[in-house]
Amino acid sequence: MVTVTGGRDRGYPTSSNRASSFHMHWLPRETLSEVAVTLQIAVKPSVAELYFWALQASFTSAAGTSGGAHLGLQWHPSYPGSGAVNWGGYARDGSILEGSESVLPSTLMNVNTRDYPWAPEQKYRLRIRADDPGWWAGEVTSLATNVTTMVRRLRSEGEGLTLAMVWSEVFARCDAPSAVAVWSDPAGVTLGGRPWRPDSYSITYQREEDGGCSNSDVRVLPNGVGQFTNMGRTTPPGAVIGISE
Repeated sequence: MVTVTGGRDRGYPTSSNRASSFHMHWLPRETLSEVAVTLQIAVKPSVAELYFWALQASFTSAAGTSGGAHLGLQWHPSYPGSGAVNWGGYARDGSILEGSESVLPSTLMNVNTRDYPWAPEQKYRLRIRADDPGWWAGEVTSLATNVTTMVRRLRSEGEGLTLAMVWSEVFARCDAPSAVAVWSDPAGVTLGGRPWRPDSYSITYQREEDGGCSNSDVRVLPNGVGQFTNMGRTTPPGAVIGISE
């Protein structure tokens, strides 16, 4: 059943950054030392616009939650083959987190966005983990080759990760041909070293009044949960989807 939610299904998003985002928040909440998830771009974008699919978590300590960071793949027309990876974040005061040098080049000389030749339909494991005290590593593993790339390390005052989620941020027109990102096997490690898994996702979409597209959707698939652009909405905002994998 397709839910009719509104009328912004044509033209560009009207948000301040001209992007439309939708999110899958991990439940229940837990404080973790690392988070990881598998991403597959099942249907790649076909337009020369920026698409960003990421795993995000906020940093937390005894002083409370403070900033956060996101790690993910980008379809970026300014990078070779439109392939890039981004690992960056913000501190409590909104400033950009400092980090180490990356082993990956950056065509645009962007400290957070690096050249990364990902391939559609292949699976990639995104992992954010505690490294040395005060440092957080962002890694991408190609499950086709089993090669892990450390994108770089970020410095943060946080002692743990919380409020984990995955999301799509799309800078294309709402009526651009549909692209599909499939998320699977979300997992983490507690501060005590215990393996942990969320049992559901809470779904949110950028509201139309805030510039979001009305035709983005989240759907349960045999191999994970898909985020679709330019697709009739079947899952309403606020819905909770169980994770059976």
